[in-house]
Amino acid sequence: MKKIYSILLSLVCILTLASCQDFLDMAPTNQADSSTCLTSIHDAQVMLNGLIYKMSSSNYYGRNFLLYGDAKGGDLTIYTGGNPGDALYYFNHSASSGAYSGFWSTGYNCLLQANNIINNIKKLQSEGATEDFDDILGQALTIRAMIHFDLVRLYGKPYNMDKSSDGITVVTEQVDASAKLLRDPVEKAYTQIVADLTEAAPLLSTKVARGYVNYYANQMLLGKVYQYMDNQTAALKCFETVISSKKYDLYTPENWVASWSREFGSESIFEIGIYPSEGDLGTGSLGCYYMRKGHINTANGNFYASKYWMDIMGKDDVRWGIMDWDHYYGDDSVSDNIKARSEYGKDCCYKYSGSINLAGDKGSSNFTAVNIKVFRLSEAYLLAAEAALSTNDKAKAAEYLNAIAKRDPRYTAWTASTVTADAIYNEYRREFLCEGKLFFEACRLNKTVTFEDNAYYGATVSSRRGLTIDRSNNLCRLPISIDEIHANPSIQQNPGYSGSE
Repeated sequence: MKKIYSILLSLVCILTLASCQDFLDMAPTNQADSSTCLTSIHDAQVMLNGLIYKMSSSNYYGRNFLLYGDAKGGDLTIYTGGNPGDALYYFNHSASSGAYSGFWSTGYNCLLQANNIINNIKKLQSEGATEDFDDILGQALTIRAMIHFDLVRLYGKPYNMDKSSDGITVVTEQVDASAKLLRDPVEKAYTQIVADLTEAAPLLSTKVARGYVNYYANQMLLGKVYQYMDNQTAALKCFETVISSKKYDLYTPENWVASWSREFGSESIFEIGIYPSEGDLGTGSLGCYYMRKGHINTANGNFYASKYWMDIMGKDDVRWGIMDWDHYYGDDSVSDNIKARSEYGKDCCYKYSGSINLAGDKGSSNFTAVNIKVFRLSEAYLLAAEAALSTNDKAKAAEYLNAIAKRDPRYTAWTASTVTADAIYNEYRREFLCEGKLFFEACRLNKTVTFEDNAYYGATVSSRRGLTIDRSNNLCRLPISIDEIHANPSIQQNPGYSGSE
């Protein structure tokens, strides 16, 4: 923990150029005293830009956070071991190997920047500042809540499983570098998250924001948090706030595939911008991880849709249009089970390449710099359907579910008498493949996740020791890395991991 708190004490103000369009043009500054580095709305805006840019890191939304949510969720498989990211699929984690400590260090670095914005703005406001900082303050509070929410889902048990168990260290203020703080309970993290989102909501703009957080992104996140807390009534209110605003429009079935080749589409509530000169991971991008191997020289082909996912897809579902055949298809030299699986359906996802033709999302040939869609209107509909069903409004649940299910032209409309929780969950799986969400939802809903290890060549060793896993398995929480333990020997390690391994 000393590493984190040394960072927090230094309060490095990253005044970097934008990660989204129309960001302010200002020479970056990387050293400033915490009491003076933010003196104007201009400073605050550039610091916010730097925070959002930091979130596009490969250790966070730029790649690994989405891989975590998909590789562990059962709807992806791998063709062989030994490729980047397969430790996530195999749950091959220890304090010293495969800890994915970048989540922890990047998350807390982002928290440092969010806290710097929040605390300096509040200081200026208390001193009578005349500039209107409200929207930027609201965005920073919402982002701080998002980071805490992401971290507690990575390192803590689900709230509805054991809210008193160790979660993360909740950080909202400067702390001394010598401090050796412990992890707070899961419940404390959620209490802070709700408090931040509630404080932020009235400060935020209700205008559609391109690459920034607005009121509806705040409500979308708050709804998800309430759902994790099993407060379905409050969650439904938040999701319906987003839906009823009419600020966003669902993609029609005819436009769904093309939406991936456009940034800031009509469904996008919050996107993190990825641009060729700002955060583009190139051959290490999500697009290259998911693209079929051999499509181009830089394609990794590390993950493929599992047969479990293909089994729930309708034959004419428009969402097949963002998928392509794997690289084994038509190869007479491969085994019969691989041939059979290849002929079953398209299993390579091209969402983060823009299209199977590598269109990107900015009208350029740079297909690896595709924005990360954090919140889409489709998710509001499906989570609202779940919340409505949980509160026994089955007609509303069916209405919201049908709005998304019609992307399969052969679907049978759901009604109040036929809608089920499994129907909603499976529609969520169809819609959000490779968007980094499924494993988190599986843990929240206490689902057993099944893996297709034998899809291709399979695995010789699997840390999860079996084809299924559920949230009771300690491997469903990441370990605290050995570096943090060495810096702060008192910090609590997660069950199932030794402190010195």
